[in-house]
Amino acid sequence: MSHPIVTQLRFTRSEFYRSIKTVSQKDAIVRIMPMNCLSWNIGHLAWQEQHYFLHYAQGKLLLPEIDIDFAFGAPASTPPLKDVLQAWQTITTAIDPWLDTVTTDVLLERVVRRGDDERYTFGNLFYRTIYHYWYHIGENMAIRQQLGHKDLPIFVGNIETKAPYQPENKLD
Repeated sequence: MSHPIVTQLRFTRSEFYRSIKTVSQKDAIVRIMPMNCLSWNIGHLAWQEQHYFLHYAQGKLLLPEIDIDFAFGAPASTPPLKDVLQAWQTITTAIDPWLDTVTTDVLLERVVRRGDDERYTFGNLFYRTIYHYWYHIGENMAIRQQLGHKDLPIFVGNIETKAPYQPENKLD
């Protein structure tokens, strides 16, 4: 059984995918100022997961171009949907085996990064990633509404069966 926070991350990923899964290439690269386009958002979340859960956790940098093109503060761009979606899927798939090993002890580990700030634990990085996904899910839906898309999801998906609450006393 996966740690509850891992279950929540995987559910959040599925909700992020739901926010972009029917988008066309044409609509994915439309930029409604001041927001980034949908395809950039995908690359940006790929960057975060690679940065936190491959680089910090495992010392790997699978797709260096993602680290350059989609980092926080990177210039806006309109990358092809197919390319960023493939990168996101490649990165998240590569992270999944590590996620299966995450325990409470791992979540409490301090992350060594520039500045070596002791507040950075893997647990905090999980929260930061999950909440960052939800921020961009909302942004994606706003972009899609502005583009005139119909029949959009209007609420969180089936969390009750896909990522239900798990009591803390059942951890590890």
